[in-house]
Amino acid sequence: MEVRKQYSKKWLFLLIFGIGLISSCNHDRNHPGWAYMPDMYYSEPSDAYSENTVFRDSVTNQMPVAGTIARGFMPYPYKARSADGQTLAGIELVNPMEATPENLSRGKNQYDIFCASCHGIEGDGKGHLYTSKLFPVRPTPLIEDYVQAKPDGEIYHVITTGSISGLMGAHGSQIKRDDRWKIITYIRTELAKK
Repeated sequence: MEVRKQYSKKWLFLLIFGIGLISSCNHDRNHPGWAYMPDMYYSEPSDAYSENTVFRDSVTNQMPVAGTIARGFMPYPYKARSADGQTLAGIELVNPMEATPENLSRGKNQYDIFCASCHGIEGDGKGHLYTSKLFPVRPTPLIEDYVQAKPDGEIYHVITTGSISGLMGAHGSQIKRDDRWKIITYIRTELAKK
């Protein structure tokens, strides 16, 4: 008798559990059921330039936290406008670009945009800004031994952070990393031959 009671209790439990399981299934995917924390399930986004009650300054579109680094980018490790930083960059940085027609074409394109106005189309330091007397000092000729004898890493450093003298400004924020290397490849192979 006692075995029957235990057996019937198990079946009763399974029956109630099964009914509960079947009744809890909802085939309406647009209405998933009860939300215990609706403010977390259904958050309302704010427009980028709308007022926001969460932040103290009431601005939704916040600036990144100081020191934030974009994904895939690391800070430039060499000190700007420093002889030690420039020398170290010359030792450690290696040009990854080969002198392929595509790289040379891109290098020439970027050179014409960013470099030719100062250093000249031929790389002789007689660009428009110098010849028209808009820039008082002749830029360094890129085809002479002074630049040609430098390692690629030093030239990359000067393009990125500017020259030690301060006459050439930093172009790291204007020219993409790969394009800086392509410009150097163009200077080494095409301009050096002229």
